[in-house]
Amino acid sequence: MDLHPDDPAFDPESQQRYDRKRLLRALNLSLAFVLLLAIVYSAQNSFDVRAFTISPLSAEGLVGILTAPLLHGSLEHIAANASALLILGTLAGAVYPRATLWAIPLVWLGSGLGPWLLADPGTHTLGASGLTHGLMFMIFMLGLLRRDRAAIAAGMIAFLFYGGMVLTILPREAGVSWQAHLGGAVAGLIAAFLFRRLDPELPRKKYSWEIEEEEAVARGDDELELPAPREVPLLWVRPEQPEEEQRGVVLHFTRRPPEEGPPRKTE
Repeated sequence: MDLHPDDPAFDPESQQRYDRKRLLRALNLSLAFVLLLAIVYSAQNSFDVRAFTISPLSAEGLVGILTAPLLHGSLEHIAANASALLILGTLAGAVYPRATLWAIPLVWLGSGLGPWLLADPGTHTLGASGLTHGLMFMIFMLGLLRRDRAAIAAGMIAFLFYGGMVLTILPREAGVSWQAHLGGAVAGLIAAFLFRRLDPELPRKKYSWEIEEEEAVARGDDELELPAPREVPLLWVRPEQPEEEQRGVVLHFTRRPPEEGPPRKTE
């Protein structure tokens, strides 16, 4: 079984190596996919792009479900999707490596089925924006479902950078496939529910005083528990007979007469 980097079996140096390795692996995979998008975009002029896009409710358009996320219509289009994929892909792969591996095919399929089912006839959909929406919604929902420190932090980071995706899953701007956004978002939510337990949860770190309490309980010691009132030793007992009690002595002080000062000179 894989150990988590916060597992007590890891020393600080091993934790740093493990975290760095997992982060670099997620970053390299995201960079490799972005590089693939750039290669495909540079080669789009050499073949008919329409044959690999999503055509709604047509048998030919089913091929586009697999190929459309690799195609882009402009340099601005691919730049926006590449930056989102790089950030969200690295974040998801670093925090949820197993869940992300299983979620990407589901999100890919959902982002393609959305426009295939809901887009207007005669349109052609392409681009990886459905994947970016699926990753963002998956990361955010996993933060709500798991509620451990890493999940909450990842969800907050994803929403901080790309919380505006919540508005783009509905019709808003002409020429933008909100259907792909909606399909990817729904697939991301489903993936979060299905794969939320694939990655081990963070073990809760304990403070030194908590460890001391547990060790004391294991030994059967009650040193940390307050004794019962009847078990507290008395430091002073009032005598039963009041006359036996020593009384203090009252000293009477008299006011001292004022001292006479030297005579004053008058002119």
